[in-house]
Amino acid sequence: MIKAIFIDIDNTLLDFDAYVREAMTEGFKAFGLPPYEEWMLGVFLRINGEFWRGIEDGTLTRAQLRENRWNAIFAALGIDFDGPTFETYFRARLRDSAIPVEGAIEMLRYLEGRYVLCAASNGPWEQQVNRLNRADMIKYFRHVFVSERLGAEKPAAAFFAESMAELNAGRAEPILPGEVLMLGDSLSSDMAGSIAFGMQTCFFDRSGAVTDCGLPVDHIICRLTDVRDFL
Repeated sequence: MIKAIFIDIDNTLLDFDAYVREAMTEGFKAFGLPPYEEWMLGVFLRINGEFWRGIEDGTLTRAQLRENRWNAIFAALGIDFDGPTFETYFRARLRDSAIPVEGAIEMLRYLEGRYVLCAASNGPWEQQVNRLNRADMIKYFRHVFVSERLGAEKPAAAFFAESMAELNAGRAEPILPGEVLMLGDSLSSDMAGSIAFGMQTCFFDRSGAVTDCGLPVDHIICRLTDVRDFL
């Protein structure tokens, strides 16, 4: 029986892709760069994903991401501009970005009171908490687990172990990993990490195109409100 639900933040609760589109559109204009075109989002997502996979597997640091991410993106876009300058702009805007994914608030309202809800995210602690606050979502969560504060990134076992320890602090009857559902959009950090830790899983695929993700996930949904079908 599910007792607690861990929910990813970026592109699960808050629409990171929509934020990137806004930041590139407005930032390119502010810095006098070529106008944003929709194909550029795909370039960002590909390169950003490569950097984050490096952080997840321990081959890159956050400092290396901050120094090199936008240099790599601008090189791929054929734009001559200083990457770290745009990185500073991008991260400052991200702190206040709170664009809900469609159905996120409705889902949280449905789950509240039925389960112990926990946000579970890679990223800077203060930034992620501020974004949940601005989106008026923080009130639904009993716990907020963020990698910067825990000292480990998803999918590392340490992220889930530290989260479970905090979840169970003071409980007479601990919640077991098998009684926790991880809901998220990332196969590498959300699904693989939680499967390895013995949790139940729900893969959020907004494209609606995935029928077999290559991992033994328990559920696949394309709308957040679809959790009502099994919870």
